[in-house]
Amino acid sequence: MSGYTIQATCERPFEETVAAVRAELAKAGFGVITEIDLRATLRQKIGAEIPAEVILGACNPRFAYRAITVDPSVAALLPCNVVVRSLGERSTLVEAFDPGAMMQLAGGHGDLEGLAAEIAQQLRAALAAVPGAPESRLTG
Repeated sequence: MSGYTIQATCERPFEETVAAVRAELAKAGFGVITEIDLRATLRQKIGAEIPAEVILGACNPRFAYRAITVDPSVAALLPCNVVVRSLGERSTLVEAFDPGAMMQLAGGHGDLEGLAAEIAQQLRAALAAVPGAPESRLTG
């Protein structure tokens, strides 16, 4: 565990996991507004080869609005990054930046800490709901 992410290991192929993560994020009210294919980008830019990995920029507009009305500078921390990384043919790691750790970067603003806990709960629930990722293997 990294200490600043929420993680779940899924016993399913990468592509299936990416689709399942998108679906569970949507159920939790998060839209994917950006997607970076890290594997393709590193291959194209520097010729590096890594396992399949994408960074999904997930945003829940209601949470985002609540956060920026407390502190407009929080916008620099948006969207919530959710990483899906292949660990092998039938194993995939799903990892999201923990909103609690994110709020520590914002100076521990009291009004944001409760919101961060609420967002973290939604992200944990979404990751735990991905098929192949039982809650018992959810860390962070």
